[in-house]
Amino acid sequence: MTGFSRAELESFRGGSLPDLLSPRTRLLFVGVNPGLSAVALQAPFPSRTNRFYPALYRAGITERLIDASSGFAPGDREYLVERGVGVTALVPKATARADELTAAELVAGAEALAETVERVEPHVVAVLGITAFRVAFAMPKARVGRQPGLFAGAQLWVVPNPSGLNAHSSLADLAVAYREVAVAAGIELVPTAP
Repeated sequence: MTGFSRAELESFRGGSLPDLLSPRTRLLFVGVNPGLSAVALQAPFPSRTNRFYPALYRAGITERLIDASSGFAPGDREYLVERGVGVTALVPKATARADELTAAELVAGAEALAETVERVEPHVVAVLGITAFRVAFAMPKARVGRQPGLFAGAQLWVVPNPSGLNAHSSLADLAVAYREVAVAAGIELVPTAP
């Protein structure tokens, strides 16, 4: 991502990003909240250090690597929709870092997410990151993987956060986890990248 000064990025604080949802959404990825650059570019996960799109590609969810570092290229949104992939956030307001959010905001985000899931009816909801999940869903001992029961009619999973700040998970780990939720959602996978 190029072209934004720190002051320009700060002007997007509190802004929002439209959800990527459609009646075809089978797998709904749920980020914690949009970053400032995501709102500036109106595309989720635009940072070159974020491994979301490389993990989708390595998992076989997409057959090409999406580069959102300058915003979505023409056709990227439509391609993700066609593949059955949706993207939303627990908290819609942009911050520089997810740890700027309060517990109350995360809890309210989980409640709003339930309404979205009821409306869109994905097969699988995959929350990106265990720390925010534990707070938002009041499940302090939750672990990565499928969660018990259903959430608004969908399977609820926690998968590793693709942020470059998450040193616990490699790109290979992310790809394995994202592939697992895609299979659970019934997405037809494409041959995986090396």
